[in-house]
Amino acid sequence: MAELESRSIDLTLYLVTDSAAAAGRSMETIVADALDGGVTVVQVRDKALPAGDLADLCRRLLPLTRGAKVPLIVNDRVDVARAVGADGVHLGGGDLPLAEARRVLGQGAVIGGTAASEAMARAAAAAGADYLGVGPFRATPTKTGHATPLGEEGLARIVRSVELPVVAIGGLEAADAGSVVRAGARGMAVARAVCAAEEPGRAAAELRAALDGAGEQR
Repeated sequence: MAELESRSIDLTLYLVTDSAAAAGRSMETIVADALDGGVTVVQVRDKALPAGDLADLCRRLLPLTRGAKVPLIVNDRVDVARAVGADGVHLGGGDLPLAEARRVLGQGAVIGGTAASEAMARAAAAAGADYLGVGPFRATPTKTGHATPLGEEGLARIVRSVELPVVAIGGLEAADAGSVVRAGARGMAVARAVCAAEEPGRAAAELRAALDGAGEQR
């Protein structure tokens, strides 16, 4: 497990890989372009891939994220994160408990938690999460059947309920940057907005510019 200088990471523009949205295009190319566009975290998420294939994908992406000095986070799979030397994991409610993940990965690993309510946020904070992914901000194809969309007000309530940094997720676009920043989140997590874009690097740059601009106006 690679150890960052600090478990605090820049959550401004958090990319979640989406192979379905990539429509057969190389994930390495999409991630490389997105990093050039200003992505600050890459989470590898592909629940359909067997562990070995997921590990291979992570190993192909690690040189890109290392070169950009951006952390690579693995969704769900603590075993894969440890095997490939990723910077951390992101865990949902049905995954390995945060405390167990910390024991396996060590104190240097970044461990993110998921929250759709104030109670979930407080529980993840108490369990030792380093940051929270909070959503869905609005309805999204990858979160069907999940919690009611939070919107700006719901996101703000959860942000106020904990001291952890929060990244908003769920159907976000560049036009949402102001709402995300006003709610107090550190940034936004996106999947299709970049992975499905014809020009992923340009899409990432537009998202980053919107977030940076919203931050300056705050």
